[in-house]
Amino acid sequence: MESTRQHKIARLIQKDLSDIFLRYARTKSGVLISVSEVRISPDLAIAHVYLSIFPQDRVKAIMEAVENDKGKIRGEMGTLERHQLRIIPELHFHLDETIERMERIDELLNK
Repeated sequence: MESTRQHKIARLIQKDLSDIFLRYARTKSGVLISVSEVRISPDLAIAHVYLSIFPQDRVKAIMEAVENDKGKIRGEMGTLERHQLRIIPELHFHLDETIERMERIDELLNK
């Protein structure tokens, strides 16, 4: 169960990463990247970031690019949050597959 502090920091990280990925997606033309959820560890050292990427055919390439640019993204986040967080958490990126699951369920229900 998340503490209030974890929840507040997760929301702060989600907001700042959304801004960062908005700029990042502009460099990858024709891609939309949104931060759907952030879960932070109890010690505030690790943030699990769930990304939703559109279009689906470019997911693998974009996730690889994000993993390669992880240090740069964390650095940008550090400049935005330097006065609010003592330690900038390590980022672990995951693909949010909620939309695909919803589509599969919808297909099964419509059969």
